[in-house]
Amino acid sequence: MSAIARSEPSKTNPFASAEQAVLLTLMRVVAELEHDGAESLKPYGLTLTQYNALRILRGAGATGLCRNEVRDRMIRRVPDVTRLLDRLVDAGLVEREREGDDKRYVTARITKQGLTLLAKIDEPLSRMHKQQLGHMSRDDLRTLSALLEKVRNK
Repeated sequence: MSAIARSEPSKTNPFASAEQAVLLTLMRVVAELEHDGAESLKPYGLTLTQYNALRILRGAGATGLCRNEVRDRMIRRVPDVTRLLDRLVDAGLVEREREGDDKRYVTARITKQGLTLLAKIDEPLSRMHKQQLGHMSRDDLRTLSALLEKVRNK
């Protein structure tokens, strides 16, 4: 029996296809990694989605981004980026400013408080990532990354 088939021990019939087995394995791995990530962010009062938005805005630097640019860079699609940013503004982690002639265009930027919070989170998350994937060689990680990109770019 292959490692893929063993990944679902309670199933008596084999998977309908290798694709089905791989997708189920991917879904399980993602669920475990997301759970670990969510648990590690709890002490900081952030969700994975909020953390993702803050990292996006940190990467944008002083220029900031409009709501749609944040939305387009999110790992997961969220139904209402405006509310997500509202919560981060309320927490003092993001600021927004209307710019230019078009009053509908609002730029979001991470605040010093947001940068400080991310700086506190960086090292614990890095340790968690090493715990999750540190058993794999650099070559394994490069191969896995390339294969996952191949899946994404179907």
